Amino acid sequence: MKKNKISKNWINKQRRDIYVRKSKLEGYRSRAVYKLKEIDQKFKIIKNGINIVDLGSAPGSWSQYLSEKSKNSKILSIDLKNVEKIYNVSHLVGNFLDEDSQLKLTNFFKDKLDLVISDMAVNTTGNKNLDAISTGELSINAMDFSIKNLKKDGSFVSKIFMGSTFNEIVEKGKKNFREVKIFKPPSSRKDSKESFIICKKIR
Repeated sequence: MKKNKISKNWINKQRRDIYVRKSKLEGYRSRAVYKLKEIDQKFKIIKNGINIVDLGSAPGSWSQYLSEKSKNSKILSIDLKNVEKIYNVSHLVGNFLDEDSQLKLTNFFKDKLDLVISDMAVNTTGNKNLDAISTGELSINAMDFSIKNLKKDGSFVSKIFMGSTFNEIVEKGKKNFREVKIFKPPSSRKDSKESFIICKKIR
């Protein structure tokens, strides 16, 4: 009974959500696209002719935006799920945490990466603290991958949640990048604990 009530509340919230309606009108696969758009408008992370990796890309709205915004770029997305084809984006089905998947990601590009973006989050358990820790671990792994594979002036963007790993992620970012900012996009739901870390220029 409780689960049905939660589902009903979620459906009602989706119907009222201006960004859900907007994404449908504009042909995007999810409202998450506006978070990346707002991050890009503020921090100018997306350029033309660059190498980009989109981690945890399903259903693909971030990759859609990359395809539109970044001309003559090489874009590779990865997710556990298959993603319907997006123009100028190659997709890899796999677990980003596997060494084999990370090898495939790096082998796809002839050069190092200019931009790594991650909207990865674990499937929610209902325990917000546990979910924040698990998603924090994903962010740390994504940052490790970025530090190893980004060009010196490359950028890394990742979803993070307020919680026990938050300070650890920020400290790691500051230790390895010259510019680190925390940003909650206007399109992020008010009741969500999510923010995004934007890291630029590897030390």
